[in-house]
Amino acid sequence: MRYGAVTAVEHVSFNAHAGRVTVILGPNGAGKTSTIEACEGFRAVTSGSVRVLGLDPQRDRKQLNKRIGVMLQDGGIYPTARVGEIVAHYCSLYGKGVVANEVIKTVGLEHRTKSTWKKLSGGEQQRLSLALALTARPEVAFLDEPTSGVDVNGRDMIRAVIKNLASTGCAVVLATHELDEAERCADDVVIFHEAKIVANGSLESIRSQSYEIRFRSGIAFDVAALAKYLDFPIQNMGDEYVITGTADAAVIGKFSEWMSFHGADIRDLRAGAQRLEDIFRRLTAGGSQ
Repeated sequence: MRYGAVTAVEHVSFNAHAGRVTVILGPNGAGKTSTIEACEGFRAVTSGSVRVLGLDPQRDRKQLNKRIGVMLQDGGIYPTARVGEIVAHYCSLYGKGVVANEVIKTVGLEHRTKSTWKKLSGGEQQRLSLALALTARPEVAFLDEPTSGVDVNGRDMIRAVIKNLASTGCAVVLATHELDEAERCADDVVIFHEAKIVANGSLESIRSQSYEIRFRSGIAFDVAALAKYLDFPIQNMGDEYVITGTADAAVIGKFSEWMSFHGADIRDLRAGAQRLEDIFRRLTAGGSQ
């Protein structure tokens, strides 16, 4: 997908599954919103194809709109529209028997039904946008930065709504640049960097492929020599060292032997799967953020 001479998305391919939350994660400008907008039918792709529920979002947009829920990054709601009125209007458009007051209560805005969009706080506006996406009883929901500008309690509520939505069998596609949100919400993760996908799979599988050993030492040692001996990269993080790419018992044994032979002690040894934050930083290092 291109905008003039700029490539917004290139060679992207992923699936979102019913009953699961697929998080599209990436720095600002990585191509997340462009990808979601192509899936929603708001943007045409310049090559390749997009299918949502077996339909072409451009050619079959009228059919598709009845089956998907959309939460835009910037809201897209008329400033003087009242909460109760706009939700009721959306419910009537879809005609799927969704009760406006129930949706409003789901996102915790029952005390704001007579308030206009422009009078809501940023977090309340986000919750209203999410409510509108729910009025379709969607089979697929596209949520762009759903917790942006939302306080802690509001985030907890939005996460609960998203998880509940997935439990109904809806395929939830959520775009965010916030690592904490991704780790809390995701069943599957697609990591974007500079318009391309650099990781794609279940959160569990992505983390299981990225192990690390963390430790401290009170005695200086040759980090480069140890890295060469183990054949794994080692980072000096200031107060601790991180061996990336393994947590294998045999490697830990070799590491312990090398440190002992060179008179260096090992403190606070920890081994296990990397955090999503560490994986993300490694995969997106070196580019513009």
